[in-house]
Amino acid sequence: MGYMCGRFAVTTDPALLAEKIQAIDEATSAAKDGANSGPNYNVAPTTTISSVVKRHSEPDDESTRRVRLMRWGLVPPWAKTAEDGGPDTKGPLLINARSDKVTSSPVFRNSAKGKRCLVPMDGWYEWRPNGETSASKSRKAAPKTPFYMFGADGEPLFMAGLWSTWRAKGAAKDSAPLLSATIITTDAAGPLADIHDRMPLSISAGDWDRWLDPDAGDLDALTRFLHPASNDLLVAYPVSTAVNSADNDGPQLVERVEPEPSLGL
Repeated sequence: MGYMCGRFAVTTDPALLAEKIQAIDEATSAAKDGANSGPNYNVAPTTTISSVVKRHSEPDDESTRRVRLMRWGLVPPWAKTAEDGGPDTKGPLLINARSDKVTSSPVFRNSAKGKRCLVPMDGWYEWRPNGETSASKSRKAAPKTPFYMFGADGEPLFMAGLWSTWRAKGAAKDSAPLLSATIITTDAAGPLADIHDRMPLSISAGDWDRWLDPDAGDLDALTRFLHPASNDLLVAYPVSTAVNSADNDGPQLVERVEPEPSLGL
């Protein structure tokens, strides 16, 4: 059914996020260099997003949580350099990684070993078809209703992700690399499965440090995190089709709208 978690909303300032989860804020200084870290109710692929990682300052010290800005859409280290000096992204945008593939796929396996992250968000959007596609040979898709999914307690969700570093061909080894991330998805469960067959995989606070631990490279052990938790605390409702355009932003995008009678909601 195409990408899952292709749009989401995040309104927490990186500095406040770092304070809340006891992390080092490495995002605010980066944002001053031109990246936008303000509220975004319609985050689209290739947008700069906040992520949470655990890294060492020195090889032998204790790893610490850090909030970093990354490009949404994983760029593998071996990606070719385009004419403009950026990564060649002619292939599919790696904004999602299936949970059953992250420990075996060559594109994700190395990141799964030591570059796991969390992607904080207020909630995410998914689109449900309103009806069957035409029986004709027309490729025109059936109209869809966007839904917004979020935590019933109003707290941010922390989705499991993978990240990577990429440098342009010929770039100096001490140059700042491009950091990029992908969000791990799993089978949707409960009422959410009626909207889409996939959903982002959330990690509970008690498991954050074990998931982020850069020294935990046992992929078999990591698979324990790759199963969806209870969805009892997730809420979903229809929202305006204004979210369909990535150019639209603002709190009105997450407001509930009355569904068409045919939706039966």
